[in-house]
Amino acid sequence: MPLDTARVTDDLDVLLGNSPVDARANPMNDAYGPMVDSAPTLGAALKAAREFQGLDLEDLAQSTRIRKNYLSALEDMRMEDLPSRPFTLGYVRSYAKVLGLDPDAAVARFRMDAPEEDQVLRAPVGVRRERDPRLSLFVGAGVIVVIGVVLWNVAQHQINADGSTKAATPQIAQSVARAVALPPSAAPSGPIHVDPSLPAPAESTTPTPYLTPGLPEASGTSAAQPISVAAPTPDAAAATATPFVAKGAVYGAPPGPATIILQATKAASLVIHGGDGAVYFAKELAPGEAYRAPILKGITVDVSEPQAFNYYVGGLLKGQLSGPDTPLSKLTDGN
Repeated sequence: MPLDTARVTDDLDVLLGNSPVDARANPMNDAYGPMVDSAPTLGAALKAAREFQGLDLEDLAQSTRIRKNYLSALEDMRMEDLPSRPFTLGYVRSYAKVLGLDPDAAVARFRMDAPEEDQVLRAPVGVRRERDPRLSLFVGAGVIVVIGVVLWNVAQHQINADGSTKAATPQIAQSVARAVALPPSAAPSGPIHVDPSLPAPAESTTPTPYLTPGLPEASGTSAAQPISVAAPTPDAAAATATPFVAKGAVYGAPPGPATIILQATKAASLVIHGGDGAVYFAKELAPGEAYRAPILKGITVDVSEPQAFNYYVGGLLKGQLSGPDTPLSKLTDGN
């Protein structure tokens, strides 16, 4: 009688994993198949579990809906070929779940083998970035709207400015016409009030007259004798000629009955020479200043501008000097 070994053979095939039944449904695979910690890395453990169950990457890619190159990179732990970490953790969980392994244990092992680094999330490899064409349309429309608003404001401002100018022009013309049509103001009638006159200002003190060195001794007068402005004689006051009036400092000799006085009407220089060529007086006189010449023979008057000097004889005006170099005797003879 032949030996029935079918059951034993079936049990042996199940133990060896050669049963045509799906290996993932075999409860004995949990005890004898590779686990997530059965290899140096998680990728090697997943690859061993896949090969133990007789699956290839193509079958696993169809079951997990994960690209084949991602599964291969995960088994080789090529992190640079994997997407961002959240996507990779999802791939690890799906891979372990399809092979009948503990997804949480697989994720924990992956985090231990590949510690997390501080880096910016990367999009999955192969995803093409495309910019929404509507964004450009919205930006262009916004720019057009802004330009339109600016142009409208400029146009309104210009229109308002032109209107203000046109409105102001008739008003200005009317104002001018009214101003022209107004009658001239009437002359004031009645007495006009005039304030009383103010008192004359006090005369300033006359500075000390200039004395030419040696002149008092030559003329027989004392050097200490002060030179004062001669008061007009009664005859001179009665005369119709203009009397001499001191309007500034008076230099030279003291007053006398026939003294010749030279008075400057504007700034000019005056030099008095003696008969021997000696200089008795030299100064640029200011307007109103005068010089009283001594009664000496040979005295000559040298001026820079003859029309700038009036000469007086006996206290009365005789005229202007006729030349820049004039002897005093000529002025006395002409009297």
